[in-house]
Amino acid sequence: MQKRWVLKRRGDPEKIAGLSAGLKIGPVLAELLVQRGVNTYEEAKEFFRPSFDALHDPFLMKDMDKAVERIVKALDGKEKILVYGDYDVDGTTAVSLVYTFLKELGHEALDFYIPDRYSEGYGISFKGVDFAHDNKFGLVIALDCGIKAIEKIRKANEYKVDFIICDHHRPDERLPDAIAVLDAKRLDCHYPYKELSGCGVGFKLIQALAATKDIPRERLFKYLDLVAVSIASDIVPITGENRILAYYGLKLINSNPRPGFEAILKFSNINRKPGIGPQPVEELMQNGNNGDENGYIFTRELTISDLVFLLGPRINAAGRIESGRNSVELLISKDEVTAEVIGKQINDFNTTRRDLDATTTDEALEMIRLDERLRNARSTVVYKPEWHKGVIGIVASRLIENYYRPTIVLTQSNGLVTGSARSIKDFDIYDAIDECSDLLEHFGGHKYAAGLSLKPSNLDAFIQKFEQVVGRGLTEDMLSPEVEIDLKINLNEIGPKFFKVLKQFAPFGPGNMSPVFQTDGVIDNGYGRIVGKNHLKLTVGHPEIASPPFPAIAFQQGDYFPDINTGKPFSICYHIEENEWNNQKSLQLNIKDIKIPSREL
Repeated sequence: MQKRWVLKRRGDPEKIAGLSAGLKIGPVLAELLVQRGVNTYEEAKEFFRPSFDALHDPFLMKDMDKAVERIVKALDGKEKILVYGDYDVDGTTAVSLVYTFLKELGHEALDFYIPDRYSEGYGISFKGVDFAHDNKFGLVIALDCGIKAIEKIRKANEYKVDFIICDHHRPDERLPDAIAVLDAKRLDCHYPYKELSGCGVGFKLIQALAATKDIPRERLFKYLDLVAVSIASDIVPITGENRILAYYGLKLINSNPRPGFEAILKFSNINRKPGIGPQPVEELMQNGNNGDENGYIFTRELTISDLVFLLGPRINAAGRIESGRNSVELLISKDEVTAEVIGKQINDFNTTRRDLDATTTDEALEMIRLDERLRNARSTVVYKPEWHKGVIGIVASRLIENYYRPTIVLTQSNGLVTGSARSIKDFDIYDAIDECSDLLEHFGGHKYAAGLSLKPSNLDAFIQKFEQVVGRGLTEDMLSPEVEIDLKINLNEIGPKFFKVLKQFAPFGPGNMSPVFQTDGVIDNGYGRIVGKNHLKLTVGHPEIASPPFPAIAFQQGDYFPDINTGKPFSICYHIEENEWNNQKSLQLNIKDIKIPSREL
């Protein structure tokens, strides 16, 4: 699939020069900072050394005072409290965080509830409200869900079951009539940071409770690993508060992972270094501790990407295949034996999930291939009643890799057609679905991911209307995948000192992506080859610029080999990364795309 290369605008030369001089770094690194909104020495200091002190006062969030007052009343009165959350990573980490915090306060009248994906669906359910009432829970704390649960909260109020809603999804104009509704995206909420994950909102809640009950903030540090995994898996921007929470959460996972995370990681290729044990949590939070490699207990430092691809899918798999309750049991486990038993079970769920994912993706691709209307549409909407509800979101993402356009994958559950939507860059799929809301029973989500359900009788009309809405909103450029390039550089600008500073831009993610560089006129040293499944292994250099050659890997780009093998110059865009082989570390270019001049003519 042909990709568009888009070079970011150059930054303000005066700001770049000032940062370069003040930080004693080269202009390339200074420009990367300016691109990220870091313009002064003080802002750079905050960026490179995130501080727990920079977190906002949780009571700036609308209704936080009401939420804390109600929870304190429940704690003092020994009321039964139910911690309720969605079945995905964000929901289960949020439930684990709040449940464990309340448990460690000594509150015994406590339980948690994860709705069943198949019989209840996403968010607060009537069945969940009935469970709270039947089991005499006076207070329910709902996490990562509830912002649209108008009717469910009305029923809870009839039962005299109080709800506190902690959500981060976009609200409607009307809010549920709960005791408190914590959501920074509320129009009447002036909380300074709007992009917290659902677990992040849960963290702000326990931060406020800790302040109220004079609990030292150091007791909150041990929950930051959960917040980091939610930030990574829910793909929220790693800026502002999220950067601080992810930064320290990653430190904790790398130095002293909870048994549940360690159990999951045993099924990956990440292993312990011999002879290195856990570090005290308090030491991780000292600003002087910048994560020296000798402090990590794994064979390499885990990154946000590892949380997304190693931890997240396995935690999700429990809710997709059986029950999200298993994930919470894993995350709150305190002993390694219990964690390992549950971890093995969840890894098995993940294997089943992968098989279902592959089968469903193949069926969906075949469906598109055989249907001319689907092939030529601006959107992809595919439906098969037998598809497993637990993998349709993943399949939607897979389809975008093949047909780059807004995509919805639908199946049938409990008499309704239900589905997951995924989008492409710059297209707001939530707004597009909203325009079709007259045909829907429920919907919710974000700009790039959403869920929906509708009556089977409305399916054809929905597909037709959604295609019309998408067609109005898409431009031709949007239908080609975009590679956003930070800067054009020459290979001689890359070196160990450069990379040492570049590593400190992490954690990378939305809002602070790993920089992509473009270099023109490179050639392979003549020993390039295709490895694995159509991957390119190269050693590239500038024929006319004095610079050492760099090893490079280009995944799924073996089709370029005949052109590259001619010895003619070509252009690359790439990340710079560190590769370790036989205990030797070296810099490597991870090539995202290649342009051959002759092909561009």
